[in-house]
Amino acid sequence: MSEQHDFDRAYWERRWQEGHHGGAVGTSDPHPYLAEETSGLTPGTALDAGCGTGTEAIWLASHGWQVTAVDITSAALAVAAEHATASGVSERLRWVEADLTAWAPEARFDLVTTHYAHPVMPQLAFYDRISTWVAPGGTLLIVGHLHAPGATGHGHHPPEEASVTLADIIAGLDSTTWEILTAEEHHRTVTDPGGQEKTLHDVVVRATRRS
Repeated sequence: MSEQHDFDRAYWERRWQEGHHGGAVGTSDPHPYLAEETSGLTPGTALDAGCGTGTEAIWLASHGWQVTAVDITSAALAVAAEHATASGVSERLRWVEADLTAWAPEARFDLVTTHYAHPVMPQLAFYDRISTWVAPGGTLLIVGHLHAPGATGHGHHPPEEASVTLADIIAGLDSTTWEILTAEEHHRTVTDPGGQEKTLHDVVVRATRRS
């Protein structure tokens, strides 16, 4: 049976501690769109919003980025710090335990990215919030699951406001401020920790801030 819930701190702490995160903990491979979408960028400062166990943040650090990685869960960040030490890139990483709906950085970043992060606030409002943290000339990279009506995802039932479409995201990026370089939907098959195959419907948006 699926679980109706909000994406608050207690929910994520419980899921990470129980191991029901749906991610690839213990692997060194980031989500497949990160390398493709950042390959032409000059490394600078980066923010990973909702970093989980740090796979994407560690990958960025290993490719020359100075990364601030933020997540609401201490359990995930503890694992992330261990992975960073093992990867030898700890000096390029800063881990921050914070609620991204309330926390704000002191400076803007050359790259702001989020991979499948679900905050307690509506998804589109979250994307709008983190987009303000991109420096002029910098890049916003959004990778998210598109939840079909009635879908339960990784054994849970997300609130309606957590589901967005590609058109929703693009509509929120004003063309006077953003140049959209990637706007795609993808289907891919992954194997969960229990060995079962699942099809994910992903949305990928990459945009450059004009000013």
